[in-house]
Amino acid sequence: MNKRSTAPSRIRSASVACDWSKGRRWMFQDSGGSRAPAGGMRGLSCLWWTLLLAAAPMAHASGGLFGIDHELPLDQNGIWARNYQTGIEYGAIAVEVAGSLWFGNDNELGHTFWQTIDASTLSGLAATVLKDTIGRPRPYQDNDPNAWFKGSSYQSFPSGEVTLQAAFVTPFIVNYYKRYPWIWALEALPVYDAIARLKSQAHWQTDVIAGGLLGTGFGYWATTRSTPLSVQILPRGVSIGFNKRF
Repeated sequence: MNKRSTAPSRIRSASVACDWSKGRRWMFQDSGGSRAPAGGMRGLSCLWWTLLLAAAPMAHASGGLFGIDHELPLDQNGIWARNYQTGIEYGAIAVEVAGSLWFGNDNELGHTFWQTIDASTLSGLAATVLKDTIGRPRPYQDNDPNAWFKGSSYQSFPSGEVTLQAAFVTPFIVNYYKRYPWIWALEALPVYDAIARLKSQAHWQTDVIAGGLLGTGFGYWATTRSTPLSVQILPRGVSIGFNKRF
């Protein structure tokens, strides 16, 4: 029988020190040990932890991790419609694949696109393993946020779609935020998707935050590699870039 958590709504005192100014400007290198700025990772992780803390005051009857998980009223109207959610999901995959193949790894922008391939692929695999292992029911399946390990057919934790969006935008932000601060606006994609998934009653608050952190972590890791893993695995001709062939 489904039952709601009776955990009282409360806000735990917490503080997060976010320094958005530190970090080195990342410069593209065809070879050698190019490294991503630590400041970019601080800013990205702070964004998702800030969302976690901001979610606490919205709790009505909360539970789950951190005591912030609660079911939102179903809303799939307007910009929250499911077709928009799947649109940015397939759009992100299409853009990263097309950008990688067109520009190639020897181009700075193309190099970033190949990093997004690494980040989205590996984070997607990690999210799938976690979903199968943790077996958390979605809100529309069981409105108890404290239900865990119910079997692999329950795949709420973490959000795979938010993981994808965070993995997609993170390499662009880490590689370019010092030169083009407006690139932070790309974070609107995973944040929108997180809210949309909550409104669809497909995820709990900690599901989407975990997805954001997972995708961000793999996205940052991808920027620390001078040669993307996918480029090393695939035949050389695939990563040259179609624009060089015409």
